[in-house]
Amino acid sequence: MSSKIISQNPYNGKEINSYKLFSKTTIETCVALSEKTFNTWKHVEISEREKLLKNLSKNLIKNKQTYGELITQEMGKPISQSLAEIEKCVFLSDFYAKNADQFLADELIETDAEESFISYDPLGCILGVMPWNYPFWQVLRFAIPTITAGNTVLLKHASNVTGCALALQDLFEDSGFPKGCFQTLIANHNQIDQIIEDPRIKAVSLTGSEKAGRHIAEIAGKHLKKTVLELGGNNACLVLADADLDTHLETMVNARMQNTGQSCIAAKRFIVVETIYEEFVEKFKNNVEALKIGDPMQNSTEISVLARKDLADTLKKQIDNAIKKGAKVLIGNKKNKAFFEPTILTNVTPGMPVFDEETFGPVAAIVKVKNTEEAYKTACNSKFGLGTMVFTKNIQEAREQILRIEDGAFFVNELVKSDPRLPFGGTKASGFGRELSKEGMLEFVNKKTIYINL
Repeated sequence: MSSKIISQNPYNGKEINSYKLFSKTTIETCVALSEKTFNTWKHVEISEREKLLKNLSKNLIKNKQTYGELITQEMGKPISQSLAEIEKCVFLSDFYAKNADQFLADELIETDAEESFISYDPLGCILGVMPWNYPFWQVLRFAIPTITAGNTVLLKHASNVTGCALALQDLFEDSGFPKGCFQTLIANHNQIDQIIEDPRIKAVSLTGSEKAGRHIAEIAGKHLKKTVLELGGNNACLVLADADLDTHLETMVNARMQNTGQSCIAAKRFIVVETIYEEFVEKFKNNVEALKIGDPMQNSTEISVLARKDLADTLKKQIDNAIKKGAKVLIGNKKNKAFFEPTILTNVTPGMPVFDEETFGPVAAIVKVKNTEEAYKTACNSKFGLGTMVFTKNIQEAREQILRIEDGAFFVNELVKSDPRLPFGGTKASGFGRELSKEGMLEFVNKKTIYINL
């Protein structure tokens, strides 16, 4: 097994940097520092932690261009979207700087005691295992509320965005957070398994694939460690007969094609009622074909390469398998190294990989259904449960479907997206636990009952 990680620009194939994996001794030093820092950090007033978050926001703004370019170079995201990712991180930091004190305040409960309340105490050292597709946002939406709650964080980031991982540690330290509050570990998966087993690690948060989630959950469960798992999805986008295509079509295209389709919450299955089907397919095709493809460092680029060549290879296999089972290619299905042309498949049915599995790239699978009832029934035919979106003018009818949709999110006339003010997470094979909002901040705290009599 290689002792080095090499990061490579997926657009031009050039090596960016190489990093030496941490030794067992170095990892031990990091874990020990994390625990030591926790024992002092947990006593720091929340108001002081909030001040440091404001510093972090300022540093994100100051370094926005540098961070955005780093994201684009390491994983190929169009630069305009990389800059938007950093801006969203600023919103996240500002949100918790404003609300952390309220979220973590003791909750008074009236009982027979003279005084009784819930105290929200931090757990300790929390391990985050994070993906490459939103290399700043995914990390910070876990780390900011977790650290602000009084915990310390150890990050195992995806190897292809190691530069981003190290920049994030610098970001926290440059913003005044004590050394050890946030540390990046340059480690492989075997080393991470051993870290989870360490009794000083109190919990694990993973954003990644279903396979990775099952593996992490197995190890954490064996050692009785709390986990939050944000896993894959094959979100349905329901286009009902009364959908306003002129108003919402751009949103639908963005729901599939943003980040070159590399998003767990992207619309992957477009379930379209037959009376609007032909109009939708034609307009959707025209909009996808109008997307500007090119160098991710150009501000005008909307679609570029996938983050790695093997991801394009996997996507090609999924599509070709679906074609063998009867799917039709409307446009696309051309691959060149890490580039995958935006693709639309029609005649998609359950049993095809593009219906049953998560497709991580710019491919839209379109399913024709007879009516609204069949549309919802088809949407629910999934082992995943991250999010569903529906486009319709009949808001009352959509409200009546809320209980039917078992996913972690149900968006009406909007794409499924994460927002610091709202809890984010899934059900079924999409994982469990929540990030963001008050719920996300309270995932890694001990909700301690305090009962006092005189």
